[in-house]
Order: sequence, then structure tokens, then C-alpha cells
Amino acid sequence: MVNIPVLKSITEANALLADALRATFARQDVLVLNIIASPGAGKTSLLERTIDMLDGELCLSVIEGDPTTSLDAERIVAAGVPAVQINTGGGCHLEARMIQAALEQVSVEDADVVIIENVGNLLCPTGWDLGEDAKVVVASLPEGDDKPLKYPMAFATAEAVVINKIDLEPYLPAKASVLRENALKVNPRLAVFEVSCLTGQGLDRWLDWMREQLAAKRGSST
Repeated sequence: MVNIPVLKSITEANALLADALRATFARQDVLVLNIIASPGAGKTSLLERTIDMLDGELCLSVIEGDPTTSLDAERIVAAGVPAVQINTGGGCHLEARMIQAALEQVSVEDADVVIIENVGNLLCPTGWDLGEDAKVVVASLPEGDDKPLKYPMAFATAEAVVINKIDLEPYLPAKASVLRENALKVNPRLAVFEVSCLTGQGLDRWLDWMREQLAAKRGSST
């Protein structure tokens, strides 16, 4: 019985802090994306490709979330972008207070886009607002094209879905078209991108969407 009000108190406090973070990001004219995916779907690979293709055009900063290690943050720094690693110590999601603490270690004042790579999980992160402008789900074909039906909340709360590893489609029973169809059944408003982070196929449309989101935010703040 006592767990319910405690959890409600925690989530309400998180929401208040997330709103404060969102206001800060709005004042700084920075677009914030919260990337959610299962482990191994290709979140970090997508970020590496994005960093490389936007080099010299947009300034990015990255906040990495993992239970342990700094491996992903090291990959991002090696790609040439400032990053801070949050280790949750076994926690299954990031929270707004963690993002607030991370901002003390990585400057976003000069950034155009801040990307938060959440802990690998399609359940827990969906209910925790981090002050982002948009949630993006990365779903890879090897996971199966029924992912949106099994984890509908992740897709229902997202603004975009990146279907990764489409280069593997000839070798898998899963089909990108079916995954797309299932995602749109859950959320007809989704922007859906079919990509291969290995070959680069389809990434131009993903980058165009990012540019559009940034332009829309900066246009709405003027």
C-alpha cells in the first residue's frame, strides 16, 4: 500500500524537474532527443553515424546512460563529440535528476542538439520525462517486426522510430515494411525511418528530420 504514493511522489518530482530542464533547453535554443531502444538495437551506432554526417554543420553533445562502464561514451568522444556517461548501477532508466547532474559535466550552451542515449530497455524509460523535445525509438530488424505490438508504450510515446539494420532483411524472417506498419498501428503520427547504420542507407531522411525539428523549435522560440 505504501509503495503507490511513494512512486507517485517520485514521478511527480521527476516531471517537475523535467519541465525545468525543458525550459532551460528552450532558452538555450537546443533540440533534445531521448533515444530509447533494446540493448544491441544500434543506438550508439546511429549516434556515431549522425555525428559523422553532421560534422561541421551542427554542434552535438551526448549524454550516455548505462548500468555500468563508459564504453559508449568513449565511442562518442572518439567520434569527436563531448559526452558524459551516467552509470545507473543497475537502474533500468534515466531520470531527470540524472540529466541535471550530467549538465554540470558537459556544456550544452553552444550545442545545437543534445542527444540522450537512454539505458537499453523498451519498458522503464518510457514513463520518465527527461525534458526532451522528442523521444526516438530505435528498433532493429533482428529483434523482430512485432516489437511495436509487444512494447506499445515505447512507440505510443515516441515522435519517431528508426528501423535499423535493414541490410539484414534478406537473411531474416522480419520485414521492415511490417515493422513500420505495426509501429503506425500503435501511433499513426510517428515519423518512421528505415536505415542501415552499417551501410548508411536511409540516414539522409533521419538527418533531415533532425534538421526540421531543430528549425521548428528555433522558429517557435522567436
